[in-house]
Amino acid sequence: MNTKASEDLAHIKEMMERSSRFISLSGLSGVGAGIIGLITGITAMYLTNDYFSAFDSNDLKVYDFEMISKLVGLGITALFLAIFFGCFFTIRKSKHLGLTIWTSTTKKVLIHLFVPLAVGGIFVLALLQYHLYGLIAGTTLIFYGLALINAEKHTYSDIKYLGLLEIFLGCIALFWIGKGLIFWTIGFGVLHIIYGIILHKKYK
Repeated sequence: MNTKASEDLAHIKEMMERSSRFISLSGLSGVGAGIIGLITGITAMYLTNDYFSAFDSNDLKVYDFEMISKLVGLGITALFLAIFFGCFFTIRKSKHLGLTIWTSTTKKVLIHLFVPLAVGGIFVLALLQYHLYGLIAGTTLIFYGLALINAEKHTYSDIKYLGLLEIFLGCIALFWIGKGLIFWTIGFGVLHIIYGIILHKKYK
């Protein structure tokens, strides 16, 4: 009788967990986003010739409109590709688990992600307007990290650690102007791949 009661409680707990948290998030989404981030970061460093520049250089690079357009286009392309792979692997995992992808929990996750990201996007536009390019990489990392921490309550708790690491890298990048793309590549590339692999193995 006690065993049956324990099984029922475990089942109820599992159902509550599924209803209150977005558990369809796939680790492969993180790996895909990380690979895209890695390629994007390396490409951006190549375009701006930052890849082999000395770490102790304090020169602030001022890019022309053509270069900024290339970097913005590269970033937008990377964003859409990351979203595509994220949706693809998440939907595939939802079908495998027999879960509905669009629920009230999904909406909560998206809202908690959207608010910090939207504010961060506006802040980046202001940095672009005033030609403060050296602060953009760190700013994007910080607001992305805040978005992850903000959404953590409605999905896997592990995501907050990724968020904290992104914020940490972003804060360093703010004080190491001219090397922001290196930290951006580590944050959106390497960390995403590592996190994605861990998440995939833990919750597959």
